[in-house]
Amino acid sequence: MSDILPGMVNATIFAAVGLVLLLLGFVLVDILTPGALRQQIWVDRNRNAALYLSSSLLGTGGIVFTSILTTYSDLTVGLISTVAFGLLGLALKAAAFWIVDVLTPGRLGEMLVDTESHPAVWVSSAANLAISAIVCASIS
Repeated sequence: MSDILPGMVNATIFAAVGLVLLLLGFVLVDILTPGALRQQIWVDRNRNAALYLSSSLLGTGGIVFTSILTTYSDLTVGLISTVAFGLLGLALKAAAFWIVDVLTPGRLGEMLVDTESHPAVWVSSAANLAISAIVCASIS
């Protein structure tokens, strides 16, 4: 029973760090795509934007989860690891966005907020999840 309160405190701290990383991921996607992302998803109901943001959030959540799971015994190491790998994941996803944008026809950001379904959104979303999985695998 004596482990419950410290565990709850640690969970709260990790959740706060995870929430900050998720918010940073939202801001990053908002910067990469034209227009206001909140408007695109919650008002205009843009499925492309929602799919891409969802893949980014799931990927970031996976990185945070893996980092916590592998370093939970030491709170300080766990927090540093979570922040470091979370930021790395965000940077790598942004780099992948840029690379795909440069190497493919059209503007990826515009495709991601197009009202018509676009296959590039699925490919870019898969890249988000794949990059996140690679980061998760590298955490030890």
